Order: sequence, then structure tokens, then C-alpha cells
Amino acid sequence: MVFKRIFLIVLDSFGIGAEPDAGEFGDAATVNTLKSVMTSNKFKVPNLKRLGLFNIDGVEGEEQEPAPEASFARLQEASKGKDTTIGHWEIAGLVSDTPLPTYPDGFPEDIIRQLEEAFGRKIICNKPYSGTQVIHDYGQEHIKTGALIVYTSADSVLQIAAHEDVVPVEELYEYCKKARKIMTGEHSVGRIIARPFIGDYPSFERTPRRHDYSMEPPGDTILDLLKVAGNSVVSVGKINDIFAGRGISRHVAITDNDDGMAKALIEVDKDYYGLCFINLVDFDMKYGHRRDVDGYAAALTRFDEQLGEFLPRMKRGDVLIITADHGCDPLAAGTDHTREYVPMLIYGEGIKKGVNLGTRHSFADIAATISKLMRIPYATKGENFWNEIKE
Repeated sequence: MVFKRIFLIVLDSFGIGAEPDAGEFGDAATVNTLKSVMTSNKFKVPNLKRLGLFNIDGVEGEEQEPAPEASFARLQEASKGKDTTIGHWEIAGLVSDTPLPTYPDGFPEDIIRQLEEAFGRKIICNKPYSGTQVIHDYGQEHIKTGALIVYTSADSVLQIAAHEDVVPVEELYEYCKKARKIMTGEHSVGRIIARPFIGDYPSFERTPRRHDYSMEPPGDTILDLLKVAGNSVVSVGKINDIFAGRGISRHVAITDNDDGMAKALIEVDKDYYGLCFINLVDFDMKYGHRRDVDGYAAALTRFDEQLGEFLPRMKRGDVLIITADHGCDPLAAGTDHTREYVPMLIYGEGIKKGVNLGTRHSFADIAATISKLMRIPYATKGENFWNEIKE
């Protein structure tokens, strides 16, 4: 059978249990995003269930589907990290042996001086912080002085927050571009993030005009190879930012998860060859980091409803892969990501149903398998599972 399109949906942070080395990343052996979310009475995912989510190795708490409609696996991250950038790069075929730098004590003084000189503005905060709390605590000082709020998190990020009435969004983007040029070498953070906000104290609100400036991937991904071969590579959501635009032929912006799946439904009705790579960030940004169990559960329930619309609209030659990039257990201590296995469901005409692919040892197995499905040679550390699922 000739496969035409791959729809690759990343449920950002949807982990399914601690990896064996979770302790090396500061996580308890009990972290489990799915298990925590299942404690909420707002959790209802019949479509994920019928595809085989609860048949995956290690997943407990729900009856298994007697005849799953997808094949499925538990994926272990081979890269040294638990962040968005490294997780997505590995899904796309690149295994990162060195973790990206993080700054639990804030950025070094020499970096702050370089940033202030480049910006022509003072910097305040310079600590790991929650994005909503940082504008509450520093927003008034920023408005009064014009100083930029620079902060980080447990991720490899440098974030710059500014009120839109003080710093126009386009100017904030320019500051981020300057920061991207400074944060190189040992300080090559995964992402520089613009965080504009509006409103009056104490009711400041972040706007949807966030923008990420990512490191370029250190090598070719399956996206690059697909594009070079003449296929369409469509980014829905922050995929374009994560890959710094590399390997992307068309970008579709979204406002939230609902909009992301609405745009996915538009894409499935179109006609082209290639990859549609979709990231649904709300699970992580709005619910995981904020430790909101019910919010996470409700978001998964809504995704499942939209998945029920998506599946019957798939065409002959379409393949759907659902996975995640790391965990973010809403019942774990702190606000950080968690080092977890992630699910993988693969579904479509020409794909065997109900094959348990077991526990696989790299997210890059997805890229390796896409290369086989689309007949695009690609060298990756991942191992394809095509022979096990082809009809």
C-alpha cells in the first residue's frame, strides 16, 4: 500500500509513568501523568481507549480494550532531558546525548550584562518562576521602570515578559532575537520565549502573542528529508518554533488545543502528500505546570471528542500517530516536567490493529517508522517497527 500522509499529534506532556532513570532528573519513581489525571471525574476518553491507550505496557486503572483499533507502544526517551525541544527532536529522529543548559539559580551576571547592553534596558527578576506569578510579582516594577522581566524555569529556556503598552510586541520579538544570538555555546538554551502581557495589577494576563525562538536542530530530522524529497511538511501549533522553521514547508498558527484540532480537521480534508505535525501545548502549559488535575482531565476529554471527529475523516493512505514529548504530572511536587515514558498509538488503513509493540527505547522509533512508511531513507538511532505493523 502507498501511504500518502502522516498525521503526527503530540499531546504535550502526556506521560504514562516514570522512566527507570527518573531519579536522575529529580523525579520520584511514582510520577505518572496519566494515572494522576485519571483521578479526576472529568476524565473520559472512549476514543483513545478503543485505539488501545489502556493496552499499553504499564498502563493501569482502566479495563483494556478487547480489540484495539490501533497498534501501540510505550516509548522511553533515549535523550538526556525531559523538555519540549529535546523530546520533539527525538520524535523527529535526533537523539541528544548532552542535556540543554538550565539555570536553577538564574543566569550568570555576565550574561545579564550582555543582554542589558543589547536591549538598552535593565533586567529584573532573573530567577526560575511561574509565568503567571512572575508578571504578578514584577509587572508593576516593569511598567514603572521599563525594565524587562527576564526569567527561566526548570526547562532550558530564557523568557522575556513585557507589557504590551510598555514594549510593543514587535519590539519584544526583536529583544528575543538579540538574546538568541547571545545565548550560544555553553549557554545555548533550547528556547528564547517572548511573553507579552496586558491589563492592570493585580489582573495582568498573558496574551496569545507568545513567540518561541528555538535552537536549530543539530542535524537533519525526518522533517528535513521529507521536505527535500518534495513532500509537504505542515506545522500546526508550536512545531515551527521548536524546529526553528527547519524542514517546515507550511505553518498553521493556533490559539489553543481546541483550535489546534480544528485546524487538524481542516488539514485532513485537504489533499497533499507528506507530514502534518501537530503540537497541543495546553496540556503542558495550562494544566501540567499549574498542577491542575481537573483542567488536564477536561482537556483530554475534549481532545478525545475531537479525535472522534478526526478518525472517520481520514482518507485512504492516511496514518495517524499519537504520542507525547515528556511528562508533566499534575500531582507531582513542584511545577517541572517529569521524566516519563510516553504513549504511541498508530492507526490507519494498511496498519495492523492491536499489535503490542512493547516498550521501545527511543522516541526516534517514530521517525524511523515514518521513513519506511513514506519511503524516504533516513539514518537515525531509532529502530522502525514497520515490519511488525504492516498488513
